[in-house]
Amino acid sequence: MIDWKNEVEKRKDEFLKDLQVLLRFESILDPETVKEGAPFGEGIQRTLSHLLEKGEADGFTSKNLDGYAGHLEFGEGEELIGILCHIDVVPAGDGWSSDPFAAEIRDGRIYARGAIDDKGPTMAAYYAMKIIKDLGLELNRRVRMIIGTDEESNWNCVKHYFKHEEMPTMGFAPDASFPIIYAEKGLFDCEWKQKEWNATEGGDVHLVSFDSGRRLNMVPDYAEAVLEGTDLELLEEEFNSFLSDRELNGSVQKENEQYKMVMEGVSYHGSKPEKGKNAGLFLASFLSRYQLDGQGEKFVRLANGYLTDDTDGTKLGIKDSDDITGPLTMNTGIMSYTEKEGGRFGLNLRYPVSHDFGKSLGVLKEAGEKFGYELIEIEHLTPHHVPKDHDLIKKLMDVYEQQTGEDGYLISIGGGTYARSLDAGVAFGAQFPGAEEIAHQKDEYADIDSLMKATAIYAQAIYELAK
Repeated sequence: MIDWKNEVEKRKDEFLKDLQVLLRFESILDPETVKEGAPFGEGIQRTLSHLLEKGEADGFTSKNLDGYAGHLEFGEGEELIGILCHIDVVPAGDGWSSDPFAAEIRDGRIYARGAIDDKGPTMAAYYAMKIIKDLGLELNRRVRMIIGTDEESNWNCVKHYFKHEEMPTMGFAPDASFPIIYAEKGLFDCEWKQKEWNATEGGDVHLVSFDSGRRLNMVPDYAEAVLEGTDLELLEEEFNSFLSDRELNGSVQKENEQYKMVMEGVSYHGSKPEKGKNAGLFLASFLSRYQLDGQGEKFVRLANGYLTDDTDGTKLGIKDSDDITGPLTMNTGIMSYTEKEGGRFGLNLRYPVSHDFGKSLGVLKEAGEKFGYELIEIEHLTPHHVPKDHDLIKKLMDVYEQQTGEDGYLISIGGGTYARSLDAGVAFGAQFPGAEEIAHQKDEYADIDSLMKATAIYAQAIYELAK
């Protein structure tokens, strides 16, 4: 019997020093310093080189895949256990109470950009591997930490990596939450874009412009439209009544012969659009009461015909749900219209594991074409799901329950983790249930005791998977 917690505690001071060093690298995507061997910039390249060099010094076998990714490996056997981590971070932003790359330790926490996403969990997995290696435990499978460098952007790191390297037999990503995230919805980003337009034909009211949203995966909390025409005498009164009925804020300003309307909504993550108030769709709903010019009319009719008051695809006829990942969701993250460029709708679709995506894709294309819009695919990640009875899940669940004394359970999400890069992979920690969601925010931190606890879980888990 190995006391994994004790093995972690004996290395705590060394762990924290190594983590501080890793956190002090500003591993942010930097297009201006991209070069051969540093496809995402010098900061990320230096961070990757540091971790690979440290791994070599500790006795692991290392490999650098052209700066896109790297790995550290130990053990023997034909089969491979993969631990998929990443060392890139989002920009620090403003408002921190300390230097975001100083890695200060105070009140039992370590503060830095990347502390919990994902350098802290990466170091926990590294030390888990190191403990097994230090103890000289016999393994029948190889263990490989795969180090990504572009997780916060486009995942080009793992795309490049798996073009050249073998796919692990099974594995996990320490970049989410405990107990186990075993299923992830399909993610489809697309846009309806107007093919041809003549913005001034017909209608008593002319839509000059419409603008809402910047990101497909966020419910927009702001929208504005500019109108002109002869049928707008009661516009401000009608708009204020619309806002009052829906408990929204907004305003109307008249400049020369144009009216600028502003709508304020409530932002929320695109995986749960029903929890927000989409400013763009509310504004389109209001505009539907006017007879707009031809192309402006098509823009508003498309919005109201398929998108307003709908976050689950009911109007399109693609509503669906299953017992594994729950319901389909659809977020209209971007809406724009100008006289020079026509209309555009940016959509973020998250669909269940069992959903017939091909049928829905056809519906989306046909719906846009009715109004003169073409469907353009931006990105598509297919659903990811590991069966409940898979050996990976059984062993990870047993370890989690032994280490925590709590009942484990399976989680499905509408987002995407690195685990979906593996054929048989799940997200496994390092956040414990009830922990504050602080990733990507100012004063990001990792609770030190929780990191130690996660390291012990990872050490036992890796051993059980590889022995």
